[in-house]
Amino acid sequence: MTQDNHHEHHHHHGHGHHHHSHAPATFTRAFAIGTVLNLGFVICEITYGYLAHSLALFADAGHNLGDVLGLLLAWGASSLSRRPPSHRYTYGLRASSILAALTNAVVLLVSMGAIGWEAIRRFNDSTSVSGETIITVAIVGIIINSLTAMMFMSGRKSDLNIRGAFLHMAADALLSLGVVAAGIAILFTHWVWLDPLVSLIVVIVIVIGTWQLLRDSVNLALDGVPAGIELRAVKNYLIERPGVSKIHDLHIWAMSTTETALTVHLVMPGGYPGDAFLWEVCRELEHHFGIKHSTVQVEMGDSAYPCALEPDHVV
Repeated sequence: MTQDNHHEHHHHHGHGHHHHSHAPATFTRAFAIGTVLNLGFVICEITYGYLAHSLALFADAGHNLGDVLGLLLAWGASSLSRRPPSHRYTYGLRASSILAALTNAVVLLVSMGAIGWEAIRRFNDSTSVSGETIITVAIVGIIINSLTAMMFMSGRKSDLNIRGAFLHMAADALLSLGVVAAGIAILFTHWVWLDPLVSLIVVIVIVIGTWQLLRDSVNLALDGVPAGIELRAVKNYLIERPGVSKIHDLHIWAMSTTETALTVHLVMPGGYPGDAFLWEVCRELEHHFGIKHSTVQVEMGDSAYPCALEPDHVV
């Protein structure tokens, strides 16, 4: 972890990267293995779904294809987010991970809508379904999705991109288990309507799981305060610093799915307190709130030269 402190004319910029040194290599391998495994499984499901006349397998294949695209998208964004800043993109391309998470959620929801519609239509279709084929292919799915989910497990709490990949794979493993149950039931009862019913259950479960991912990614895309950070708590911490009479222009937003930035103006009538004060504020913001990119501006509150031209309704 690096800490780059800079002071000039009562400004301070605390800047740190919090990627663990092993994370990029670990998840690059996870993305590669997960993509290859799932792409092979999609081809398998489409082939046997056609041969077995199973919409459940087609539904799962469509979802897994979405996962492959999502993995590729997240993989690309994960790589782009590590690129250094340029003259045009002074933050680098960190925000690409937010766009990837958002796109992933939207594509998944749209594909589930199409599969759900087809499942409803198939309730009136009496096409025979091969229970043995459904069971066999779904068991393969449980194995592949469980292995892929385990590779992303360690990063699921700290990165929305990784969390999206983990949730999709874990859900797929559970849903494949449901498909196995449907296949066994069809084998013994010959109730072919169980196939579209399982498809609908698959769709509902995935939509519920994806909705939170969509909400979180839209929040980050709109520069909302990231989940897990309480704006009021940050405000209270800053206003309680020695010498601070009030604060304004407090903004907290996500630079990527793993990095949070903050800017704030501190009104300190006693004047600039020194670099040690600003270093401590930035260190505490990182330690207590996980905000690793803080820019703090100190003002003396001279009424002749007001910094805030408009009232700040948030703080």
